[in-house]
Amino acid sequence: MHDFMIPELGKAVPYGVYDIAANTGWVNLDINHDTAAFAVESIRRWWSELGSPRYPVATRLLINADCGGSNGARVRLWKRELQVLANELGIAITVCHLPPGTSKWN
Repeated sequence: MHDFMIPELGKAVPYGVYDIAANTGWVNLDINHDTAAFAVESIRRWWSELGSPRYPVATRLLINADCGGSNGARVRLWKRELQVLANELGIAITVCHLPPGTSKWN
């Protein structure tokens, strides 16, 4: 995760979704902080704008996430917010975490 300073606004914090099946990326920006709530809200927005229309009969969602920051394997708020999202959407959400540091290798 990278954040970019904009002096007038603060830091621009991106959260991205890459849809492997569609070979497309999507990025949500915020000027607050990289939090678990922001990460899940980004997934919610992606699902609302692109995921649901693209996969209207989906019953589950697989998320591959790195193991640090807002969506880390030990972040309780991340897990709780994802459960809220799963309940809201009526689909099962499974998260696979990559080993720590993996996102730095690319």
